[in-house]
Amino acid sequence: MIPFSASALEEEMAMRIPMKVDYGVRALVDLAERVDASRPARTADIAGRQGIPEPYLDQVLTTLNKFGFIRSRRGPQGGHVLARPAGDITLDDVVATLEGRNPPLECIEDASECALSDGCAQRDIWRGVEEAIHAVLTTTTIGDLANRQKQRALAMPVQLSVR
Repeated sequence: MIPFSASALEEEMAMRIPMKVDYGVRALVDLAERVDASRPARTADIAGRQGIPEPYLDQVLTTLNKFGFIRSRRGPQGGHVLARPAGDITLDDVVATLEGRNPPLECIEDASECALSDGCAQRDIWRGVEEAIHAVLTTTTIGDLANRQKQRALAMPVQLSVR
């Protein structure tokens, strides 16, 4: 008999967010929080605040710039700013740009991928999961996340250090 562990099963079943998407969203939220800043945010500063390796972040920011999420400028006065309002950038747009649209199972988009598709109860469940995820991603914006981040920061207790 194989020992059962609920936590191991939860770990196995957990949805994985690709690192590129995580870093991209964190960078966009960082820029949204600084939308009123007098200067564009430098890659090194975003990387430091968000704990993201700078070379990898640079690749992600290049993609976000290419697809019109941010405007980037090189040089001593360079950096990055949002190219459109944070409230107009959905997580669905970011995920689709950085990772593409990947259904949980191929048969969801193309029933011919599996001979059992027509009578398969799993297919309906996974389609429902995909639709639920899509609903959340299309209704959540970078602006929403920036506001949530701000609320969490305000709710955190202030820690004083005594020397």
